Amino acid sequence: MPSPKRSRSNQLLLLLLLTAGILTACATQPTPSALNPPGFWSGLLHGFTIVFSFIWSIFSDARIYAYPNSGGWYDFGYLWGAATFLGSTGAASRRPAPANTSLERPN
Repeated sequence: MPSPKRSRSNQLLLLLLLTAGILTACATQPTPSALNPPGFWSGLLHGFTIVFSFIWSIFSDARIYAYPNSGGWYDFGYLWGAATFLGSTGAASRRPAPANTSLERPN
């Protein structure tokens, strides 16, 4: 059975998250005014170059994310490119094959 102190902290956390969610749901972005905003392929390229763009943005006034962009497709390409470049494909989570521990030579 949870202690009253723990229950109180869980309620406070839930209230904080609910308040933050309500406040951020009202946020809007200005309407993009570009004639031909970057789309999926630009997002993919920008995702591939995320590390280099971040380093460059430290020393200059460059951004690592294009705005205005075409919305969801740009975001999807950016996410896919960044995940591919940064290696978040899940391949690292696979277990290596067990080593052959027998002393006999395979035929």
